[in-house]
Amino acid sequence: MQSTYVTMRKLSTRLKFYRVSSFTLTEILVVLIIMGILVLLALPNLMPLITKAKSTEAKLQLQHVYTLEKNYFFEKSKYASILEDISFEQQKLSAEGGQANYKIEIIDASSNSFRARATAVVDFDGDGKFNVWEIDHNKNLTEVTPD
Repeated sequence: MQSTYVTMRKLSTRLKFYRVSSFTLTEILVVLIIMGILVLLALPNLMPLITKAKSTEAKLQLQHVYTLEKNYFFEKSKYASILEDISFEQQKLSAEGGQANYKIEIIDASSNSFRARATAVVDFDGDGKFNVWEIDHNKNLTEVTPD
C-alpha cells in the first residue's frame, strides 16, 4: 500500500512538469464572437456578389435551352413549345429539396421564333422580388426583373 502511494506521488510530481499550454474557454468564445461580428459586417457587401453568382445558373441554363432549340429547329423547321420536345430536363428546384434556383420554361414558340424564361424560386436578397431572365431565338439574353 505504501509503495503504491509513493509511486502515485512520483507520477503526479512528474505530471506537473509536463503541463501543456492551451486557451481557456473564455478566450475561445471571445474570438468566435469577434468573428461573428466581422461576418455580419461583411455580409451586406457580399449580397450583390451572391446574387450575381446565382444568376449565372440562369444564364447557363437558358443558353443550353437556346442550343437545344436551335438543334430542334434545324431538324423540324420549327421551334419546340415544351421542354420535353428538346430533351431538356429541369433539375429539382431548391424549394423542392433540390439544388436548382431557377425554373426554366418556354413561354413562346412558333415556326420562326421562341422565348424561354428562367424565374428564380428563391429571393436572393430578401427584397420580395424574384430574378427573371429571358432568351430569344437570336440569343438575346436579357434580365427582365433584377433582384
